[in-house]
Amino acid sequence: MLRFDVLTIFPGMFASLTDFSLIRKAREKGILRVDVHDIREHAEDRHRMTDDYPYGGGGGMVMKIEPVAKALQAVLSESESGERPVVVLLTPQGETFNQGMAEELARFSRIVLICGHYEGVDERIREHLADREISIGDYVLTGGELPAMVVIDAVSRLIPEFLGNRESARQDSFSSGLLEYPQYTRPRSFRGWEVPEVLLSGNHREIEAWRKAESLRRTRLRKPELLEGADLTEEDRKILSRYRAEETPEKNSP
Repeated sequence: MLRFDVLTIFPGMFASLTDFSLIRKAREKGILRVDVHDIREHAEDRHRMTDDYPYGGGGGMVMKIEPVAKALQAVLSESESGERPVVVLLTPQGETFNQGMAEELARFSRIVLICGHYEGVDERIREHLADREISIGDYVLTGGELPAMVVIDAVSRLIPEFLGNRESARQDSFSSGLLEYPQYTRPRSFRGWEVPEVLLSGNHREIEAWRKAESLRRTRLRKPELLEGADLTEEDRKILSRYRAEETPEKNSP
């Protein structure tokens, strides 16, 4: 079972993730556990303050280290196997989250996610409490709750039996280093928009070849940087060369 412990000042936000869809089903199966902990419960003052003005002045408030440290200590004391969980701080300054990072985290049996808030967090949280820092993109959100949900969803999908079909996770975009090929379902024709004939042929070899070629084409057009790290075969490189040769100036123009 994979367990997430989320440290946040807004625990109610996570009901939208844990009580619906596949996450809820995984929890019911006993293959996933998501425990949400309110950092405010570990604040010492009567107002349960988790933020304060920054030393040196400046706008905004900074999340204090004491309640976060105490919340983390309480969570770590619950360790059953003796193995220390990996502690992740969600912050715009962290490594950009991607599928490879999701696969790394999926190797752990327990992950603690610290949701930052306000103008930022006391630097000592970053330096002494977190094992790694993760960002979901180069933009600023009001807190780490939405990024934490993204991490939970992406990593949970990699749990065996989560999707019910292991092939689904393997074929997802980015799992192979490429974007996923186009998908179609019924009806066969809609407003004159047709499903590609090859997908109706029943020839599995031709279907697989078409899907691989479309995956390469789509990746080259939309995220060409992925091709640099992709494990390409000689046939893949020939397909890409053919696409380059077939391109016209009109397709390359803005």
